[in-house]
Amino acid sequence: MSKGKINVSVENIFPLIKKFLYSDHEIFLRELISNATDATSKLKHLSSIGENKIKIDNPIIEVKVDKKGKKLHIIDQGIGMSSDEVKKYINQVAFSGAEEFLEKYKDSAKDSGIIGHFGLGFYSAFMVAEKVEIKTKSYKDDSAAHWVCDGSPEYSLTKCDKKDRGTEIILHIDKDSKEFLEESRIRTLLTKYNKFMPVPIKFGTKEITKKEGKGKNEKEIKETVDDIINNPNPAWTKTPSDLDENSYKEFYRELYPMQFEEPLFNIHLNVDYPFNLTGILYFPKISNDINVQKDKIQLYQNQVFVTDNVEGIVPEFLTLLRGVIDSPDIPLNVSRSYLQADGAVKKISNYITRKVGDKLNSLFKKDRKEFEKKWNDIKVVIEYGMLSEEKFYEKAQKFALYPTVNDEFLTFEELKEKVSKNQTDKDGKIVVLYASNKNEQHPYIETAKEKGYEVLLLDSPIISHLIQKIETSNDKITFSRVDADVVDNLIKKENEEISKLDDKEKEKLKSIIEKNVPKEKYTVQLEAMDSSAAPFVITFPEFMRRMKEMQQSGGNSMFGNMPEMYNLIINVNNPISSEILKSKSKDKKQRLINQSLDLAKLSQNLLKGEELTSFIKRSISFIK
Repeated sequence: MSKGKINVSVENIFPLIKKFLYSDHEIFLRELISNATDATSKLKHLSSIGENKIKIDNPIIEVKVDKKGKKLHIIDQGIGMSSDEVKKYINQVAFSGAEEFLEKYKDSAKDSGIIGHFGLGFYSAFMVAEKVEIKTKSYKDDSAAHWVCDGSPEYSLTKCDKKDRGTEIILHIDKDSKEFLEESRIRTLLTKYNKFMPVPIKFGTKEITKKEGKGKNEKEIKETVDDIINNPNPAWTKTPSDLDENSYKEFYRELYPMQFEEPLFNIHLNVDYPFNLTGILYFPKISNDINVQKDKIQLYQNQVFVTDNVEGIVPEFLTLLRGVIDSPDIPLNVSRSYLQADGAVKKISNYITRKVGDKLNSLFKKDRKEFEKKWNDIKVVIEYGMLSEEKFYEKAQKFALYPTVNDEFLTFEELKEKVSKNQTDKDGKIVVLYASNKNEQHPYIETAKEKGYEVLLLDSPIISHLIQKIETSNDKITFSRVDADVVDNLIKKENEEISKLDDKEKEKLKSIIEKNVPKEKYTVQLEAMDSSAAPFVITFPEFMRRMKEMQQSGGNSMFGNMPEMYNLIINVNNPISSEILKSKSKDKKQRLINQSLDLAKLSQNLLKGEELTSFIKRSISFIK
């Protein structure tokens, strides 16, 4: 067996860095600003523990574009470097000065906000620059150093006359990256990645108008000031006690300036054990289109924007929310673009789920009426969570609501108590009736209400999946849509009518109907109902309807090709049934059957196209 050290060729690593270090070349600005922020944070930390006696004032980072000179400058007033430190931190690829600093001051620097970890961020400059210069002066008052490299392994390091503490990075932008010499492009990137960096970032100047004097002597004075493009102290870095409702709303508008609707409420996250995480999540008004809502939560690491794809960190059902998550403990790869598999991620996800569940329960208990008003705007998130997260499902039993068609809101326990008295099937199961569309199912809703049944209004796109889960967890309960075949038995049991036809007449009527309707589409059933009720009623077999709904909303595709099958219920007590039975004319029988069938289809929104046109013509002829 032989052992040795793997050699990395510097000649080969530069082309790799230039092409493949980051998937998106624009990331270079985020990385260089992050380094400048670290340099400033280190200086502040040393000052706070008494190792730095110099006056640091309020250091800023400045970004300047020199379009004519084809240069981009990033200047900080941070800790700076000596010549020896340049050799140590810059000339050693992947040596992290941030990691070294944190290790050296591990007892005091844990919360200093140091960002860097991999020691590669600086080299992202070579993705867009043909040459990079560093002018730097250490806080220790050593001689200033000037480092120059053209993207090859060769560099020069000399003294320079820089007077001020800190570091200036000068990028000589190459011809393929001219976009980074446009001020509008740089401003966009600074706003995207550095909007909430903890050190003020200056990008040019702006003119403001101030008022001086009072009354008649009052006048407006224009003044030129530094244009600070970031907010170093965003709301999530503060404690909830320092923020009021208006503060949260203002921050929401800062995050989403093009969003005009106010959020319904927010959840402030703040934990320091067993991991560090802060953030604010907002519940917006959420539509039934789940996919439109996603990718609105922004992920930060020590106030550096990472991504708005938080899958894996935030539970999937909460990706419908908006807001910010910030954690230094989220394990990312070198480019900060991808999440690394880690046990901490699951803990973070579980914490967020628990915190959201606690907040919703608190809102429900504090003001149920107000919670009910917001239910239709937040129900998709809660139902999605109940379906996908078992622990959230258990928590949601306390606050999940089941609205009725009469605009009453019931908890699950209240619902069971209300319907258990008179809504049971032959097996003794509680049957919960619901409508998915109040207008389309109106006749069925009215029939059920006349019989004294409670009908829920459940219209979210995932309700069929959730119903399946609820039934699995409660074997004494079954859900049935108000126009389904299950309801027939339930209503008949409570309100059985006496048939006006004898068995022989009923058998003959059934035979006539079956000959005149497509047998592959309809199963004919005879029922004795009130004579004023519709002659024909269509119901959908509950199992088949539910399977098709689940397939349409992302369930098993095996149900996608199921044939359309319906139950056709004939009201033997309606006068039309007797007319069909007694009529000697085949044409008249056919017209009565077609008209009654089309009326039933119309009530289920099944009458369309050519069939609808035929129905209208036939109806006009009846009127004539």
